[in-house]
Parts: sequence; structure tokens; C-alpha cells
Amino acid sequence: MKRLVSMFFAFLILIGSCSNLLVNAKSVSNEDLNGNRYDYLIVGSGLSGAIFAHEAMSKGKSCLVIDKREHIAGNIYTENIEGINVHKYGAHIFHTSNKKVWDYINQFAEFNNFVNSPLAVYKNELYNLPFNMNTFSKMWKIKTPEQAKKIIEKQRKSARINEPKNLEEQAISLVGKDIYQKLVKGYTEKQWGRDCKDLPEFIIRRLPVRFTYNNNYFNDKYQGIPVGGYTPIIEKLLDGSDVLLNTDYFEFVKNNPNIADKIVYTGEIDRYYNYCYGKLDYRSLKFETEVLDMDNYQGNAVVNYTERKIPYTRIIEHKHFEFGNQPKTVITREYPAEYTEQNEPYYPVNDEKNTNLYNKYKELADKETNVIFCGRLGQYKYFDMDKVIESMLELTGKVL
Repeated sequence: MKRLVSMFFAFLILIGSCSNLLVNAKSVSNEDLNGNRYDYLIVGSGLSGAIFAHEAMSKGKSCLVIDKREHIAGNIYTENIEGINVHKYGAHIFHTSNKKVWDYINQFAEFNNFVNSPLAVYKNELYNLPFNMNTFSKMWKIKTPEQAKKIIEKQRKSARINEPKNLEEQAISLVGKDIYQKLVKGYTEKQWGRDCKDLPEFIIRRLPVRFTYNNNYFNDKYQGIPVGGYTPIIEKLLDGSDVLLNTDYFEFVKNNPNIADKIVYTGEIDRYYNYCYGKLDYRSLKFETEVLDMDNYQGNAVVNYTERKIPYTRIIEHKHFEFGNQPKTVITREYPAEYTEQNEPYYPVNDEKNTNLYNKYKELADKETNVIFCGRLGQYKYFDMDKVIESMLELTGKVL
């Protein structure tokens, strides 16, 4: 909906000099773990792992959380640069219609009233997203929903698409050929690294299309950005747990095989099973972050670049998430990338081949009695943040 390597300009390596760092008020060292035993070893300090740790601690369970990165919070990690909370791994905008989820996350942060209204640039043209009457008016010089619907229907009929068989056909059937060519095709092909005709139609089936002058990308009742960024939320969720950073699970468990009664694993499920059935496919991302000596670069938090020849998909200007007025600004260009062992898995590629492969791994996971697989990588599924909370509250309600 649906995510991570180090190409950051002005990246502050806060703890890179430590091979391991244990974050906890109890001041436990790595060596002190010898002989310790926890109820749960939680692999990954992102939102999934942190919620499990919080809920387990509230039930009196002991938790050790390990993470291979130098920091907590996984992909929602935010770092302060020039007084601006920078989303290090891409824009994360919280939205939900589930009041239980909204009330839960608001225990740990105050949220502002940020509304996601991205823009799209095609050559020298600027369009509103999601596709709405502002988009159609700019594209076709029209005013009314009836005019827009007639144009889309005419273009759909001329394409002779009855049952969309791929992403290109699905997009044209939803928004017509003009919008597909300018605002969908190039962006999507960059994002997934393949031609739209070779992508499954379900990827874009729920593409937001509105015949109103409403630029709010999400329809959810609750939406916003946590004041002060996401990292403090994870800090609060992990309060009371031992957290060991710069730690690879597979190396760690060799030296500490009896560290916990159960494991909560949020890493790649295929790696856990040593790729016994083969490797699952992912898409990755590269981020290029820059501090600019100006107060406002693009006037909006998110601007997409839809031409395929432009290598990045979007530019994020972080200060606009929190209505900042700092004298400088921080921008991040986001580049899609092939996933290799040298970078990070971000988006699962949920096509037929990978779904069948994942189901084989899931059969193994379902037989485990002391290992719980969860999160985007453990379940090979892209989760919005609210869906992470929903699934983790459901899971912890069952197992704790």
C-alpha cells in the first residue's frame, strides 16, 4: 500500500561505534545475558515487535528485544535533523477508521491534524492526488463530475477492456488512458521494476478515484503525524524490556540457544528456514537525504515524480508533516531498487509465484510451537501501521 538502505546525506550514526548496545533502565550489558532467561525473545524492534513487548510486559512477562540495526523503531524510525523529525525510511502517515486502534496509539503520543494531500509531477505539469476532480479539471479543462465520467468511459471503451488482466488494463478501466499514461505508468514501473503489462491487476484495484474536489488521500476517520516523531512511541512501548541493538538473530541464537522460552520473529520467514524452498521476492528502496539552506523546498510533504526516466519516485519534505517553520529544510529522494542480500527487503511481491512459495513456508511456521511469526516480513504481507496494531492486538490477545 505497502518501505531502507544507507544512502543518507547528513546521516547521524549515533551508536555505530558499539558492536552491541543494550537499551534498558536496568543497565544490563551483553555479557550479563549469559545465564539470563526470558519469556520472549523478540526479533525486531519495529512496531510489531514493540507492541508485542509492551503487551507481554503488561502481563508480567520478561522480554528481550534484539535488532540488527543501530536504532529501535524499524522502518518508522524518525531522527531529528535541524530541528525536523526526519522519516528515515520513507513517509509514514498514520491513518485508521478503527477507534480501538486510534485510542491505543494515542496512549503513546499526541497526534497533529496532518492530512495527506500528495502532488504528482509529470514533465512541467502538476496534479493533485488522489485522482479527483482537481486532477480531472487540470487534465481535461473540465468542471463537473459528469464531464469527467464521460471522458473516462470513452477512453475505457476505446481500449476495449472488459475483464482487466494486468495492471495496465485495470488502471485504464478505472481512470482512462490519459491519466494512466501520465500519472500511473511510469511511477508504477519504477516502483516495481517491471512493465505494467507484466504486473497483476490487483495491485491497483483499490486505486483511490473520487469525483469530488477532495485532495485528502485517505478516507479514514482518524489521521495525523505524532508530534515529535515515531521513535518516542517505540521507546514507550519498549519501556521495561531489554533491547539489544546491532545484533543479528542467527548469530545471537547460536551463542544463546536457551535465552527465551518462546521467540517472536518479525524477520524474513524464508531466511528463518534457510531458504529451504527458495527465496521470496521483495522490492527495496534507497534514500538520499539532503539538508537545504532554505525554509521551504516544494511546499508539500510528498511530491511524486511519475516519469519513468526520473530515477526517484518521490521527494519528501519532512518539515511539512509537522507544520514546521525551521530556517532550513530536509528533503529525501526515494529510489526504488531491486532487493539483494546487501540491502533491505521492503515490499513483498505478492504475485502468484511468491504467494505459493510463501504458503509452503507458512505450513512450516504453523507447525512451530515456540516461534511466532508476525509483521510484514514474517507474514510476507504489506501492512499499514493501523493494520499492524490490529493484528498485533489480536495476536497478543490469543497468545498471552
